Amino acid sequence: MINKLIMSFMLAGLLVSCASNPHKAKKIDTAIDNAEKVSGSDVLGVKDGNMVVQKTVMMNEELRLLQNDVYGQEDKVYGNRKYGSAGLYGALKSCRVKLSSKAFGGDGKLIWTEPIDRVTDKEDSFQIGVNQKNKIVGVSQEFLKDRIDRFKNYKHILNKREDEYKEKLEICDAALASRKADKQAK
Repeated sequence: MINKLIMSFMLAGLLVSCASNPHKAKKIDTAIDNAEKVSGSDVLGVKDGNMVVQKTVMMNEELRLLQNDVYGQEDKVYGNRKYGSAGLYGALKSCRVKLSSKAFGGDGKLIWTEPIDRVTDKEDSFQIGVNQKNKIVGVSQEFLKDRIDRFKNYKHILNKREDEYKEKLEICDAALASRKADKQAK
């Protein structure tokens, strides 16, 4: 009796875990009656007797936009070597070099700036092998939901860092402007 009870609990748990797997593709009913386009991918219509506004997006495009947004924001924060941009980090470092120079009343010693910590550099490990066509390939694979969550987390981190570097740069620029004004007043 107890074994049957344990087995039924285990079976129920297995069914719940299978039903709630966020990585499984599930069918989504996107049909809408009396559909009228509102804008872009928004449609106004009737679904199950209710008036609704429905937005349907292609996830490949959503993921591409999210990734491009994150990579662009990371370039804004840390710069891009390929295109020779310094970003907020480089602007802060440059300001601190000027601030420490004797020409602007500094002691000539560089002011420490934390090392660059790019968030997107820590990705993609490949499994290397031979594919169905006997070509040597590297394959990286992750669940779509996990990748979207990872890039949303990158975006959150970069938003915080952008705000931090903007504030630090404003403080440095103000100190530098003050020293320049003091030097001109003398």
